[in-house]
Amino acid sequence: MFHTRTSGKFLAAVAGGALLLSACAGENSATEPGATGSAPASAPAASTITYAYEQEFHSYNNNTVAENATRNAGPLQRVLTGFWIYGENGEITPNTDFGTYEKTSDDPLTVEYTINDKAVWSDGTPIDCDDVMLWWAFRSGKVKGFSSADTNGVQDTKVPDCEKGGKKFTLTYSKPFADWHANGPGTTEVMPAHVVAKQDGLSEDDFIAAVKAADHKKLAKGIKFFNEGWVIEGSLPSEDLIPSSGPYKLSKLDAGQSLTFVANDKWWGAPPATPTIVERFIALDEQAQALQNREVQIVEPQPGPDVLNQLKALEGVKINNTTQYTYEHLDFNFDSSEFKDKALREAFAKCVPRQLIVDNLIKPIAPDAKTLDIRNVAPFQQNYATVLQASGGPGAYAQQDIEGAKALLEKAGKTGLEVKIGYQTPNPRRTAAVQLIKDACDKAGFKVVDGGSEDFFGTVMPANNYDVALFAWSGSSLVSGWASTFTTPKKCDGESKGNNNGCYSNKKVDELIAKLNSTVDVAAQDPIIAEIEKTLWEDLATIPLFQHPGLTAWDETIQGVVPNPAQSTITWNMDKWAMS
Repeated sequence: MFHTRTSGKFLAAVAGGALLLSACAGENSATEPGATGSAPASAPAASTITYAYEQEFHSYNNNTVAENATRNAGPLQRVLTGFWIYGENGEITPNTDFGTYEKTSDDPLTVEYTINDKAVWSDGTPIDCDDVMLWWAFRSGKVKGFSSADTNGVQDTKVPDCEKGGKKFTLTYSKPFADWHANGPGTTEVMPAHVVAKQDGLSEDDFIAAVKAADHKKLAKGIKFFNEGWVIEGSLPSEDLIPSSGPYKLSKLDAGQSLTFVANDKWWGAPPATPTIVERFIALDEQAQALQNREVQIVEPQPGPDVLNQLKALEGVKINNTTQYTYEHLDFNFDSSEFKDKALREAFAKCVPRQLIVDNLIKPIAPDAKTLDIRNVAPFQQNYATVLQASGGPGAYAQQDIEGAKALLEKAGKTGLEVKIGYQTPNPRRTAAVQLIKDACDKAGFKVVDGGSEDFFGTVMPANNYDVALFAWSGSSLVSGWASTFTTPKKCDGESKGNNNGCYSNKKVDELIAKLNSTVDVAAQDPIIAEIEKTLWEDLATIPLFQHPGLTAWDETIQGVVPNPAQSTITWNMDKWAMS
């Protein structure tokens, strides 16, 4: 279905439609909280529009395991373009500005791609075969050394047969792939090969030949640069290292404050409606105040009754409140915690107050909200009820059972077991959720510890220094998007586990996911998804909590703002934003 997270050696990615880690937590703030309901300040000049985001931009390359996160993918939506985007309502939408593609055969599955003849990087370098080869090198997993958040689908394709300067290529699959229409180079996936090739002193011809030969030794310096060289260390890399292929290019990073985009004068499509866009890094619980002060014109704060009331009290503000392709969950650490013992996972699952969490933290802003009983289909999708019924849902864990949890703990001789729940801070809602879990599970005999950290995604999660992780996945309707979340990792470390942070493993699930990904018939996918969900509940791989309600607000003088439920975030069409 989907996936994305926040930064650090873990998940979240727009790469290939994979789930992106969604931190829903703030970092540095540029506003001060104040009274609500006052009249707004005057709006800024029409040449600049400013929006708020909770986390600081950290990498020009969101395709690696470590940087596959919404904090990177969101800002890059209109900087690094590709053949498709998550368009309005999260739908897979071909991006004809970049190029076109069509399926030409079902057996073998074959898709032909053509890059727009006018497509160039902002430094004037044509976008062509070498860029495709770089994409295939990291997304296929067939060139050793590249860190890739997702190889699903592309790993089953032959190396593209294109040459220097070529604008056409073909992907030929060794087996069917359900999401082929969103498996070619998409938004934020096409990276500048000429920048990478330069690290090894390779010509364009030599770079293409090295990828075709999977010669990782010849590409060694470039691979290291791809994995690490685009990570932000206080300021943006030099302009020649971060060219743009979209309407905007990165212009300036003020550490802890903001990221500035300016119009790309080499962009071959319609010019952006506003020449300068600024992303301000503002904590979720301070974004409404920033909008009130007109320090920003667009916000996506964490939904809550207080912030919703604050926004409703503002004059001249539009509000959108819709459910997103993002869900909250608890993940067990199967690698280095005592939760490798299923009996302890069962005990914990019985005491977690899922209904109370929804009642206290979600229903005040989404009155119809319910506990999420499966993981990989959103409640608003047509097949949710079908999959839920066929899977059996949470079964014994549907209702809280303190006494049952207590009995299991006592039988295991683990009464008093300390459980550190890790999550990214600051995040008032997650802090409140952890307290609710502690109040309940301590009664069952656990000793729950709030393990919130400002660098949870950066250092704690990659090192598996937690017992239970509390975070959200952001994604889309793609069934292949969540494959790496539950597929057995080759190795349980920050560079190898993909989106499977807790290193869960079940061969049956691996086989079912492989079967699902090769099932093109949509109607035939539901029984497979249901069987996967049934097994995930039997294993207690994770505990789903709730689907995220979305909340977006913007100054009514801004035109073209269209909230998006998928992992592309509000920025998916920011080149259309204009001030009336």
